[in-house]
Amino acid sequence: MKIHHDKHHATYVANINKATEGKDEVPVLDLMESAIEAGPAVRNNGGGHYNHAFFWSEMMPADAAAKTKPSDQLQSLIDKSFGSTDEMKAAFEAKAAPGATFGSGWVWVVVNQAGDELKVVNTPNQDNPLMKGAIEDGIMFPILGLDVWEHAYYLKYQNRRPEYVSNWWNVVNWDKVSENCAYVVENHAGVPVQG
Repeated sequence: MKIHHDKHHATYVANINKATEGKDEVPVLDLMESAIEAGPAVRNNGGGHYNHAFFWSEMMPADAAAKTKPSDQLQSLIDKSFGSTDEMKAAFEAKAAPGATFGSGWVWVVVNQAGDELKVVNTPNQDNPLMKGAIEDGIMFPILGLDVWEHAYYLKYQNRRPEYVSNWWNVVNWDKVSENCAYVVENHAGVPVQG
């Protein structure tokens, strides 16, 4: 993960800074909705920065993550949308499978525009559900996301993406995911990230 953070994510940050040089500084979240129409520099690098900043914020060491759990609000949405946490995880893992998210991309748990249902969606490359045109259902708001690019797991898992995804649940900080959910439901907007 150190190489992933220090090399891959840092490159997206440097490149989005270069792409927006001389323009008014805005939070990267504000670039997401129109990122696809803004072109590859914003789409790929802005998306890469947002997605990775979001990704780092939702994880913690496994021993600490084991002490977290979904809030009542999040658990209620999980149960309503999927039936159970295990069924949500199964839907997520199916979407993260190499045949479902071919090549590079991300898998997300999102809240719909109304704020009353969760879905699992995938996006290619550095796209995310905040980008107009990235998913069929229109803009949706991520509360949990997983990088399934090979750079995220290859050094440890080689070509064993399903094992990476399965083990990733051990470091998910459900307190943070619950916080993301509460923010999205209340604001009907994407979660701000640092940087």
